[in-house]
Amino acid sequence: MSAPTKRRAAVLGSPISHSLSPTLHRAAYTALGLTGWCYDAVECDEAALPAFVERLGSEWAGLSLTMPLKRVALTVADEVSALAHAVGAANTLILGQPGAPRRAENTDVAGILAALREAGVDRVSAAVVLGAGGTAQAALAALRELGETAPTVLVRNSAATTDLRAAADRLGVTPAISGDLLDGAIPEADVVISTLPPGAADALSRQQWVSRPVVLDVVYTPWPTPLAASAITAGCSTVSGLAVLLHQAVAQCELMTGYPAPTAQMRAALDAAVAR
Repeated sequence: MSAPTKRRAAVLGSPISHSLSPTLHRAAYTALGLTGWCYDAVECDEAALPAFVERLGSEWAGLSLTMPLKRVALTVADEVSALAHAVGAANTLILGQPGAPRRAENTDVAGILAALREAGVDRVSAAVVLGAGGTAQAALAALRELGETAPTVLVRNSAATTDLRAAADRLGVTPAISGDLLDGAIPEADVVISTLPPGAADALSRQQWVSRPVVLDVVYTPWPTPLAASAITAGCSTVSGLAVLLHQAVAQCELMTGYPAPTAQMRAALDAAVAR
Protein backbone atom coordinates (compact mmCIF):
# COMPACT_ATOMS: atom_id res chain seq x y z
CA MET A 1 0.00 0.00 0.00
CA SER A 2 1.38 3.38 -0.97
CA ALA A 3 1.82 6.10 1.65
CA PRO A 4 -0.93 8.69 1.83
CA THR A 5 -0.33 11.90 -0.11
CA LYS A 6 0.96 14.66 2.14
CA ARG A 7 -0.85 17.92 1.46
CA ARG A 8 -1.36 21.02 3.56
CA ALA A 9 -3.91 23.82 3.70
CA ALA A 10 -4.73 26.55 6.20
CA VAL A 11 -6.93 29.53 6.98
CA LEU A 12 -5.11 32.85 7.34
CA GLY A 13 -6.34 36.07 8.91
CA SER A 14 -6.02 38.40 11.87
CA PRO A 15 -7.46 37.62 14.34
CA ILE A 16 -7.80 33.92 13.53
CA SER A 17 -8.04 31.95 16.80
CA HIS A 18 -11.86 31.96 16.64
CA SER A 19 -12.03 30.40 13.16
CA LEU A 20 -14.11 27.28 12.63
CA SER A 21 -12.62 26.65 9.19
CA PRO A 22 -10.24 23.96 10.54
CA THR A 23 -13.26 22.08 11.93
CA LEU A 24 -14.96 22.09 8.52
CA HIS A 25 -11.97 21.17 6.37
CA ARG A 26 -10.63 18.50 8.73
CA ALA A 27 -14.08 16.88 8.79
CA ALA A 28 -14.05 16.87 4.99
CA TYR A 29 -10.61 15.24 4.86
CA THR A 30 -11.72 12.53 7.29
CA ALA A 31 -14.90 11.80 5.34
CA LEU A 32 -12.98 11.70 2.05
CA GLY A 33 -10.28 9.43 3.45
CA LEU A 34 -7.53 11.99 2.81
CA THR A 35 -5.36 10.77 5.69
CA GLY A 36 -2.27 12.65 4.55
CA TRP A 37 -3.98 16.05 4.51
CA CYS A 38 -3.83 18.60 7.32
CA TYR A 39 -5.45 22.01 7.81
CA ASP A 40 -4.30 24.68 10.25
CA ALA A 41 -5.11 28.24 11.34
CA VAL A 42 -2.36 30.84 10.93
CA GLU A 43 -2.30 34.40 12.25
CA CYS A 44 -1.36 36.61 9.32
CA ASP A 45 -1.99 40.27 8.48
CA GLU A 46 -1.85 42.07 5.13
CA ALA A 47 1.82 43.03 5.41
CA ALA A 48 2.89 39.44 6.14
CA LEU A 49 0.86 37.67 3.43
CA PRO A 50 3.23 38.06 0.44
CA ALA A 51 6.23 36.61 2.29
CA PHE A 52 4.14 33.80 3.76
CA VAL A 53 2.91 32.75 0.33
CA GLU A 54 6.41 32.89 -1.16
CA ARG A 55 7.71 30.50 1.52
CA LEU A 56 5.12 27.79 0.84
CA GLY A 57 6.43 24.44 -0.28
CA SER A 58 5.08 22.00 -2.86
CA GLU A 59 2.97 20.20 -0.24
CA TRP A 60 0.56 23.14 -0.01
CA ALA A 61 -2.78 22.71 -1.76
CA GLY A 62 -4.49 25.96 -0.84
CA LEU A 63 -5.27 28.76 1.57
CA SER A 64 -8.53 30.08 2.96
CA LEU A 65 -8.31 33.84 3.50
CA THR A 66 -10.43 35.87 5.88
CA MET A 67 -10.34 39.44 7.20
CA PRO A 68 -8.28 41.51 6.48
CA LEU A 69 -6.76 39.57 3.55
CA LYS A 70 -9.54 39.33 0.98
CA ARG A 71 -8.44 42.26 -1.15
CA VAL A 72 -4.67 41.88 -0.83
CA ALA A 73 -5.09 38.20 -1.78
CA LEU A 74 -5.48 39.31 -5.40
CA THR A 75 -1.97 40.74 -5.40
CA VAL A 76 -0.23 37.48 -4.41
CA ALA A 77 -1.93 35.36 -7.07
CA ASP A 78 -0.58 34.52 -10.53
CA GLU A 79 -4.12 34.13 -11.85
CA VAL A 80 -7.43 35.61 -10.67
CA SER A 81 -10.76 34.01 -11.53
CA ALA A 82 -13.28 36.14 -13.39
CA LEU A 83 -15.58 36.21 -10.35
CA ALA A 84 -12.81 37.17 -7.90
CA HIS A 85 -11.70 39.92 -10.28
CA ALA A 86 -15.24 41.28 -10.63
CA VAL A 87 -15.85 41.17 -6.88
CA GLY A 88 -12.43 42.66 -6.18
CA ALA A 89 -11.79 40.22 -3.36
CA ALA A 90 -10.73 36.60 -2.93
CA ASN A 91 -11.13 34.29 0.03
CA THR A 92 -9.32 31.33 -1.52
CA LEU A 93 -5.87 30.76 -2.99
CA ILE A 94 -5.48 27.52 -4.93
CA LEU A 95 -1.89 26.30 -5.10
CA GLY A 96 -2.48 23.08 -7.00
CA GLN A 97 0.43 20.90 -8.02
CA PRO A 98 4.11 21.97 -7.88
CA GLY A 99 4.80 24.57 -10.54
CA ALA A 100 1.14 25.40 -11.08
CA PRO A 101 0.16 29.07 -10.96
CA ARG A 102 -1.35 30.41 -7.76
CA ARG A 103 -5.03 31.12 -8.49
CA ALA A 104 -7.28 33.45 -6.51
CA GLU A 105 -10.92 32.40 -6.21
CA ASN A 106 -13.98 33.75 -4.42
CA THR A 107 -16.29 31.24 -2.73
CA ASP A 108 -18.00 33.83 -0.50
CA VAL A 109 -20.49 34.49 -3.30
CA ALA A 110 -21.42 30.80 -3.44
CA GLY A 111 -21.65 30.72 0.36
CA ILE A 112 -24.03 33.68 0.55
CA LEU A 113 -26.16 32.34 -2.30
CA ALA A 114 -26.48 28.87 -0.78
CA ALA A 115 -27.26 30.27 2.68
CA LEU A 116 -30.05 32.45 1.33
CA ARG A 117 -31.48 29.67 -0.82
CA GLU A 118 -31.56 27.35 2.20
CA ALA A 119 -33.71 30.03 3.86
CA GLY A 120 -36.12 29.92 0.92
CA VAL A 121 -34.84 33.00 -0.92
CA ASP A 122 -34.88 32.36 -4.66
CA ARG A 123 -35.56 35.88 -5.91
CA VAL A 124 -34.88 39.31 -4.42
CA SER A 125 -36.53 42.54 -5.51
CA ALA A 126 -35.24 44.83 -2.76
CA ALA A 127 -32.16 44.30 -0.62
CA VAL A 128 -30.05 46.19 1.90
CA VAL A 129 -26.34 45.48 2.46
CA LEU A 130 -24.61 46.74 5.61
CA GLY A 131 -20.90 47.46 5.19
CA ALA A 132 -18.43 48.19 2.41
CA GLY A 133 -15.67 45.57 2.73
CA GLY A 134 -14.78 42.55 0.63
CA THR A 135 -17.72 40.52 1.93
CA ALA A 136 -20.09 43.35 1.00
CA GLN A 137 -18.67 43.20 -2.52
CA ALA A 138 -19.40 39.45 -2.59
CA ALA A 139 -22.92 40.19 -1.36
CA LEU A 140 -23.49 42.45 -4.36
CA ALA A 141 -22.52 39.58 -6.66
CA ALA A 142 -24.78 37.12 -4.83
CA LEU A 143 -27.74 39.51 -4.93
CA ARG A 144 -27.18 40.03 -8.65
CA GLU A 145 -27.63 36.29 -9.14
CA LEU A 146 -30.96 36.57 -7.30
CA GLY A 147 -32.19 39.41 -9.50
CA GLU A 148 -31.34 42.43 -7.33
CA THR A 149 -29.08 44.83 -9.21
CA ALA A 150 -29.81 48.04 -7.29
CA PRO A 151 -29.55 47.27 -3.56
CA THR A 152 -29.20 49.90 -0.88
CA VAL A 153 -25.77 49.82 0.79
CA LEU A 154 -25.45 51.45 4.20
CA VAL A 155 -21.93 52.31 5.32
CA ARG A 156 -20.28 54.15 8.18
CA ASN A 157 -18.02 56.26 5.98
CA SER A 158 -19.07 57.14 2.44
CA ALA A 159 -15.51 58.24 1.66
CA ALA A 160 -14.25 54.68 2.17
CA THR A 161 -16.33 53.09 -0.59
CA THR A 162 -13.93 53.34 -3.55
CA ASP A 163 -13.38 49.57 -3.78
CA LEU A 164 -17.09 48.84 -3.34
CA ARG A 165 -18.03 51.25 -6.12
CA ALA A 166 -15.40 49.78 -8.43
CA ALA A 167 -16.69 46.27 -7.75
CA ALA A 168 -20.25 47.40 -8.46
CA ASP A 169 -19.15 48.79 -11.83
CA ARG A 170 -17.42 45.53 -12.76
CA LEU A 171 -20.47 43.52 -11.66
CA GLY A 172 -22.86 45.74 -13.60
CA VAL A 173 -24.92 46.67 -10.56
CA THR A 174 -25.95 50.13 -9.36
CA PRO A 175 -26.22 50.22 -5.58
CA ALA A 176 -27.53 53.25 -3.75
CA ILE A 177 -24.74 53.93 -1.24
CA SER A 178 -25.57 55.90 1.91
CA GLY A 179 -23.49 56.95 4.90
CA ASP A 180 -26.51 56.69 7.19
CA LEU A 181 -25.65 53.25 8.59
CA LEU A 182 -26.01 54.13 12.25
CA ASP A 183 -28.31 57.15 11.89
CA GLY A 184 -31.66 55.72 10.85
CA ALA A 185 -33.81 52.66 10.34
CA ILE A 186 -32.93 49.96 7.84
CA PRO A 187 -35.09 50.60 4.76
CA GLU A 188 -37.86 48.22 3.78
CA ALA A 189 -36.45 45.19 1.97
CA ASP A 190 -36.87 41.51 1.15
CA VAL A 191 -33.35 40.69 2.32
CA VAL A 192 -30.88 42.42 4.65
CA ILE A 193 -27.26 41.23 4.63
CA SER A 194 -24.94 42.50 7.35
CA THR A 195 -21.27 42.12 6.42
CA LEU A 196 -20.10 44.19 9.39
CA PRO A 197 -17.56 42.87 11.92
CA PRO A 198 -18.67 41.80 15.41
CA GLY A 199 -20.27 44.63 17.36
CA ALA A 200 -20.45 47.09 14.47
CA ALA A 201 -24.16 46.50 13.84
CA ASP A 202 -25.24 46.35 17.49
CA ALA A 203 -26.71 49.87 17.47
CA LEU A 204 -29.12 48.81 14.74
CA SER A 205 -30.72 46.28 17.07
CA ARG A 206 -32.66 49.14 18.65
CA GLN A 207 -34.45 50.09 15.45
CA GLN A 208 -38.04 49.31 14.56
CA TRP A 209 -38.18 46.90 11.64
CA VAL A 210 -40.43 48.46 9.00
CA SER A 211 -40.69 45.18 7.08
CA ARG A 212 -40.06 41.49 7.75
CA PRO A 213 -37.01 40.72 5.62
CA VAL A 214 -34.79 37.67 5.71
CA VAL A 215 -31.81 38.89 7.74
CA LEU A 216 -28.40 37.33 7.12
CA ASP A 217 -25.65 38.33 9.55
CA VAL A 218 -22.21 37.04 8.54
CA VAL A 219 -21.14 37.15 12.19
CA TYR A 220 -21.75 33.72 13.71
CA THR A 221 -20.49 33.94 17.27
CA PRO A 222 -22.11 34.61 19.60
CA TRP A 223 -25.42 33.76 17.98
CA PRO A 224 -27.84 35.35 17.78
CA THR A 225 -26.08 38.66 17.38
CA PRO A 226 -27.96 41.70 18.77
CA LEU A 227 -29.03 42.54 15.20
CA ALA A 228 -30.30 39.01 14.59
CA ALA A 229 -32.01 38.88 17.99
CA SER A 230 -33.95 42.05 17.24
CA ALA A 231 -34.94 40.66 13.84
CA ILE A 232 -36.14 37.43 15.42
CA THR A 233 -38.22 39.37 17.96
CA ALA A 234 -39.79 41.33 15.10
CA GLY A 235 -40.77 38.11 13.33
CA CYS A 236 -38.08 38.10 10.65
CA SER A 237 -36.39 34.97 9.35
CA THR A 238 -32.68 35.01 10.17
CA VAL A 239 -29.66 33.30 8.68
CA SER A 240 -26.47 32.82 10.67
CA GLY A 241 -23.04 33.40 9.24
CA LEU A 242 -22.46 29.72 10.04
CA ALA A 243 -24.47 28.84 6.93
CA VAL A 244 -22.28 31.09 4.80
CA LEU A 245 -19.16 29.64 6.44
CA LEU A 246 -20.29 26.10 5.68
CA HIS A 247 -21.15 26.64 2.05
CA GLN A 248 -18.10 28.71 1.17
CA ALA A 249 -15.97 25.98 2.79
CA VAL A 250 -17.75 23.32 0.71
CA ALA A 251 -16.72 25.17 -2.44
CA GLN A 252 -13.17 25.67 -1.12
CA CYS A 253 -12.80 21.99 -0.28
CA GLU A 254 -13.77 21.00 -3.81
CA LEU A 255 -11.33 23.48 -5.32
CA MET A 256 -8.45 22.36 -3.11
CA THR A 257 -8.97 18.59 -3.16
CA GLY A 258 -10.66 17.98 -6.51
CA TYR A 259 -13.31 15.83 -4.82
CA PRO A 260 -17.02 16.51 -4.20
CA ALA A 261 -17.27 17.94 -0.70
CA PRO A 262 -19.02 15.83 1.99
CA THR A 263 -21.47 18.58 2.94
CA ALA A 264 -23.45 16.53 5.46
CA GLN A 265 -20.35 15.53 7.42
CA MET A 266 -19.02 19.08 7.36
CA ARG A 267 -22.35 20.42 8.63
CA ALA A 268 -22.43 17.84 11.43
CA ALA A 269 -18.90 18.76 12.53
CA LEU A 270 -19.79 22.44 12.54
CA ASP A 271 -22.96 21.85 14.56
CA ALA A 272 -21.02 19.79 17.09
CA ALA A 273 -18.34 22.48 17.43
CA VAL A 274 -20.91 25.20 18.02
CA ALA A 275 -22.78 23.08 20.58
CA ARG A 276 -19.68 22.62 22.74
